[in-house]
Amino acid sequence: MAVREQDVRYRPAGGVDEPVLLSPPDVGPLEESYLLRALRSGWVAPVGPDVDAFEREVAERVGTAHAVALCSGTAGLHLALVALGVRPGDAVLVPTLTFVATANAVVYTGAEPVFVDCEPDTGNLDPELLDRTLRDLRRSGRRIGAVLPVDMFGSCADYGRILPICAAAGAPVVEDAAEALGAAREGRAAGSFGRAGVLSFNGNKIITTSGGGMLVSDDGDLVARCRYLSTQARQPVPHYEHTDTGYNYRLSNLLAALGRAQLRRLDGMLTRRRAHRERYAKLFAGVAGVRLLADADAAANCWLTSIVVDQETAGWRAADLGRHLAAHRIETRRVWKPLHLQPVFAGSRAALSGAAERLFADGLTLPSGSGMSDHQAARVAEAIDRFLEGR
Repeated sequence: MAVREQDVRYRPAGGVDEPVLLSPPDVGPLEESYLLRALRSGWVAPVGPDVDAFEREVAERVGTAHAVALCSGTAGLHLALVALGVRPGDAVLVPTLTFVATANAVVYTGAEPVFVDCEPDTGNLDPELLDRTLRDLRRSGRRIGAVLPVDMFGSCADYGRILPICAAAGAPVVEDAAEALGAAREGRAAGSFGRAGVLSFNGNKIITTSGGGMLVSDDGDLVARCRYLSTQARQPVPHYEHTDTGYNYRLSNLLAALGRAQLRRLDGMLTRRRAHRERYAKLFAGVAGVRLLADADAAANCWLTSIVVDQETAGWRAADLGRHLAAHRIETRRVWKPLHLQPVFAGSRAALSGAAERLFADGLTLPSGSGMSDHQAARVAEAIDRFLEGR
């Protein structure tokens, strides 16, 4: 079978014992050609034809009218909150089970994150607990700046329930889809829910620009405001004129070129990550006390496949498997440590059910990268089989 250019990729040098990483960058000759073309064009600053094209192409993929390319997903979350008028003292509701960047963006505005627990089956924001927390905040007279649901490990949150709840509370939604490019829910693409969605192109994401992100939205005024703020809030006059505090958040044209090449390969990357998840599902099928997180979500992008282990039923802990795989030079990672347990957020308000803490204790994320070779995948499967045989 002929190999298409976009399917060819570079692999790190190494022999049969090279480490198997969790989700390393998956790049190849196509990315090199796009980067070289951009470099030779002279467009190396955070402006240029590849930035413009990347914005159009991502917006088309997600199904939104507008997009603005940024230096990180965190920058996108921050700008969205600023553009929505979030101000010091506001309450912004954030899942407790997420990467710290979601809450950091809230803190940048002077608002206060209020942490809400997750659904045990998916790790995503618990709509019922969200509703209860919003009602409590409103009864106390607290101003609600926004709600930031996160699409956990590439599985979209339950927006069919979340959006009406937030609308009833008058709370705008900013979708943290940093992990979810290529995922969908009920026919809508990740990133297209709420007033704005934010994607991440960090080195370990589905596609990468080394570092980068994108804010997407159907709200043209909101996107224009974010674009303006991302370029130091410079006024369109011949001299340097500023009437607002701005930020240096734009994406380099070189990195946008890298992202365009990656976007061309996205469907193939999704296919490979989903195949890894299927392999893990078969490995653990019939193993008592073990399940895949969000295992019922067929539209997830499978960015990172995680298992959840019931120690009493399985007779072993997720950490036991993690140590076994580490001995075979196979990287794993625990599920996010809940933000309400992080020292930096000690004392923050939190609405808890215990689900996030249980997932942190019982969850393990397995190698899921689209660049993982067949040999590496076989190594992982063999190591897991050996572990299970010894139980």
